[in-house]
Amino acid sequence: MPSTFRIPKARIDGVYGRVMTRVAERMWGEVPDNAYVLFHHKPVTRAVFGFEQRVARWKALDPHLKTYAQLAAAARIGCSWCLDFGYFLAHEEGLTLDKVREVPRWRESEVFTDLERDVMAYAEAMTTTPPTVTDEMVAGLDAALGHEAMVELTMIIAVENERSRFNAALGLASQGYADRCDLAPLAVPSTP
Repeated sequence: MPSTFRIPKARIDGVYGRVMTRVAERMWGEVPDNAYVLFHHKPVTRAVFGFEQRVARWKALDPHLKTYAQLAAAARIGCSWCLDFGYFLAHEEGLTLDKVREVPRWRESEVFTDLERDVMAYAEAMTTTPPTVTDEMVAGLDAALGHEAMVELTMIIAVENERSRFNAALGLASQGYADRCDLAPLAVPSTP
C-alpha cells in the first residue's frame, strides 16, 4: 500500500534539497517519503537528518539487538514504512534476514535467544502507552548489556518511537525497500 501523504509532498529544491536528494539516492536508491513531508519545514528537516547522522554513530549496542528493538517498536506502533525501511537496512548491514523477518511475531518464533526476546519485550513495553517497563526488565537488561549499551538501547527505542509515530501519523506506508532484498517483506501485525 503506497503512502497516503496526509500532508502533500513538498517540492525538494534548493541547494540543500539537491544535496539531500543526491545523498538519499546514493544511500537508498530513492528519496524516502518522509523526506518529502519533512521538507515543508527545512529547519526540522536539517535537525532530524543531523540527529540521525549522529544516531548512526552509536556503537555500544550489538547491531542485531538494535535492529530487533527498532523493528519491535515499529511493529507495535504499526508503521509499515519503518518495518520496510528497517528490513532494507538490516539487509544492507548483513544481518540474518530470516531472523529479522520474524521480529513482528517474535513471541511465536523459535529463532531468538532469551536476550533477544528480552530486548524486544523491553522495546514493546517502552512503546506501549503508557509504558509498561518494569524495574526487573531494566535490571536484567542492564546486567546483560552493561550501562552504556542499556542507555543506547533505551534511546534507540525512543528514537524509533519518534520515527514510527511521525511516519504513521502522516500516512507514510511501505515504500518497497524490502522488496529490493529479494525476500518477503515484513508484515505489519495488527496493533493490540
